[in-house]
Amino acid sequence: MQTLIAPEVQHETLVLSAKRCSDGNGTLSYLFFSEEFVDIQRAKAVCSKCSSQAECLLGALDRAEPWGVWGGELLEEGRICVTKRPRGRPVTRNIRVTVVDEVPIPRHLVA
Repeated sequence: MQTLIAPEVQHETLVLSAKRCSDGNGTLSYLFFSEEFVDIQRAKAVCSKCSSQAECLLGALDRAEPWGVWGGELLEEGRICVTKRPRGRPVTRNIRVTVVDEVPIPRHLVA
């Protein structure tokens, strides 16, 4: 028996699969909702090369997403957070910013 999918549902599926962060299995979701600095930077690196970056950020701001990396920006309490203070005592001296490259994605997972 063949099931028919409504055209708007087919279009939505195509849009979601075009996003770099979504492989349909949530493989990279731990990066986008992590508390770790390196994971957050890697999630931002994934977003930086995505064609849906602006739409993702606007959608997250409209929905007031409570936290996570959306459209290349870190959100907390529905607002863009410039820096995330790590857990523990406050830093007493300046620390150099570390640039983190994107996590290599296996070829069979690339959309």
